[in-house]
Amino acid sequence: MTRILVIEDEDVLRMALVDGLRAGGYEVLEAADGERGLELALREAPEVILLDLMLPRRDGFSVLRALREDRLESAVLILSARGEEWDRVQGFEYGADDYLVKPFSMRELELRVRALLRRTEGRDRSDFSGKQRIGESTVDFAAYTLTRGREQHGLSKKELDLLRFLMANEGRTLDRTTLLDSVWGRDEDPTPRTVDMHVLKLRKKIEPDPAQPVHILTVHGVGYRFSRHGGTTGDTAPSLGSQTS
Repeated sequence: MTRILVIEDEDVLRMALVDGLRAGGYEVLEAADGERGLELALREAPEVILLDLMLPRRDGFSVLRALREDRLESAVLILSARGEEWDRVQGFEYGADDYLVKPFSMRELELRVRALLRRTEGRDRSDFSGKQRIGESTVDFAAYTLTRGREQHGLSKKELDLLRFLMANEGRTLDRTTLLDSVWGRDEDPTPRTVDMHVLKLRKKIEPDPAQPVHILTVHGVGYRFSRHGGTTGDTAPSLGSQTS
């Protein structure tokens, strides 16, 4: 389920946004001030952030600047009564993806959110460089870390390379030979067991229950398949590089 964070200090508007988005099938987080909003954004890494500019404790421009400095890749839609050109330009310069001037209709907001989601889904997912959400975990590709709840784990370069390749091929069944060639290359001398050991290490850090994985799934007799939001066993997409069909 797509996660949206609403950072808005006006209670009536925030409640209306939260209720409307939940009715549309989204998982919604909310914050009434900039500090709390920034904390939630960095911890939860939602797909979309709706950000007011006039916020207590920390203004929207400051929040946006901090998000981008921390390499968070969430799509940001600014919601503001300030519609002057300077404000819009400033928002885009700080890294906003869209700007919506108040008042606006729920219908227009929903259409803009959908457009943002289509845009982000269309990005090249093979070159992850910032923070990405995987279920209950947040992976920081630049810092080589994975955070789940209050726990933070370091990731080795090969763990990160393997995870990046799995994410870039989400939904596909990848055999061990493909993983070895793509992640380790022909200059090294790994074995299929090398893949299994690295998958085991990743599962201990990512999975809520490593014994019953929902993100890095085993496809028996072939290899593995990745699911960002959690999946079940069994093939749901054509295999990539598999000799078994």
